[in-house]
Amino acid sequence: MREHWTSRLGFILAALGSAIGLGTLWKFPYVTGDNGGGLFVVFYLFFTLFLGIPLFIGELILGRRAQRGAVGVFASLSGESSPWRTVGWFAVASSFLILSYYCVVAGWGLNYLMLSLNQMYELQTPLQISGIFKTLSHSGDISLFWSAIFLLMTMGVIYQGVRKGIELWSRILTISLLVLLVGLCAYSVTLEGFGAAVSFLFQPHLQTIKPSGIIEALGLSFFTLSLAQGIILTYGSYLKSSEDLPKTALIIGGMVVLVSMLTVLTIFPVIFTFNLPLEGGAGLIFETLPLLFKSLPGSMVLSTIFFTLFVFTALTSSMALLEVVVANLIDLHQWSRRKAVLYSTLAAFIVGIPSALAGSQDLFKDWLPMYGTNFFNTIDNLVSIWLLPLGGFFTALYIGWRLKKGLVKEEFLQGTTLGYLFTVWFFLIRWVAPFAVVLIFLQKGGFINLDKLISLKYT
Repeated sequence: MREHWTSRLGFILAALGSAIGLGTLWKFPYVTGDNGGGLFVVFYLFFTLFLGIPLFIGELILGRRAQRGAVGVFASLSGESSPWRTVGWFAVASSFLILSYYCVVAGWGLNYLMLSLNQMYELQTPLQISGIFKTLSHSGDISLFWSAIFLLMTMGVIYQGVRKGIELWSRILTISLLVLLVGLCAYSVTLEGFGAAVSFLFQPHLQTIKPSGIIEALGLSFFTLSLAQGIILTYGSYLKSSEDLPKTALIIGGMVVLVSMLTVLTIFPVIFTFNLPLEGGAGLIFETLPLLFKSLPGSMVLSTIFFTLFVFTALTSSMALLEVVVANLIDLHQWSRRKAVLYSTLAAFIVGIPSALAGSQDLFKDWLPMYGTNFFNTIDNLVSIWLLPLGGFFTALYIGWRLKKGLVKEEFLQGTTLGYLFTVWFFLIRWVAPFAVVLIFLQKGGFINLDKLISLKYT
């Protein structure tokens, strides 16, 4: 018998935990910095509202209807030989690739937890503190070690199943991080650079946004909501038929946006106060928050608490990613959970080795000159710019054009008090979502110029 969440709150915290650790706490700040804030944030909010949340509802509908993993969803609804199964494999591949390099990021968090316990801030200048990450990212052996430790932690949770593993840990860890994040944001408001940070984040800057930034905003809206990764399809399959899907999706989407804003309002005041570069890349959170902790009383305790929660909240993301792969192996091959967890974890570790060694260039030494960026960033870009939008595009097509509208409407209305939103939602899924993603790909392929279409000028 398939497991189900014990309550709506359990599912909300599990889905929110997946987004916070993976998307909002780590990726949203540095991608926002790299793309100049302002209009990038506007595009992100737009895509989240009109594409992300509608697709989130759609994935919940598919998962709950089929009661199977990502590949099984399309096989169940369209037949075992249907080519639509490929969309499910897209999602599984995305989750697997993300997990392979995300465990490296979480491993960095484990490293910073150890540094905090050893009072890393004592007698160090702000420049020295922010430079620690450069040393870490160039130490392939250290990154690989912590990555392996983190994957073992993830394996331990997933082995326990949905209720005793995913749901239980999500309840504890997601709530804890939210409380601490609100407290840190409240302190950041008092910093000298808070006003400059607000201007950077929320005042449109026409000269800083580029078409590539718009593509990033689309990919990030999918990323922060865990879309097209099979996570929501899988988590949706554990929902009961009485669940109010539209309401649940709106709550989660709203919370993801709120946490995203709290995160950048915590980090960017630190950047402007200490005159750090905005384009901090993947290590932005590790280079900036230690400076905030140093300025606070009890820095060792606060830093230890934060990075402990960062690691465990990262765990809510990684266990969601691993569960996607595990659930499909169980559904498709009737493997035991133990076997599926063990093989999936081992495979993720092996595939993640090049990402762990990317900074040190101990492997694939010619990767950087050939691709213009390291292996870690190459895989990240592949997933964010291509696989996730493609997965979202085909999912939208499947819901809007392949499935019978009556079936979709029945599942949308079941258990909800927001049935009046169906017409608008279905229009967004059938027309707006596919068109927006096609527009992005036309720009990426050089067929159109979004700069001229939306009157953007950049240097």
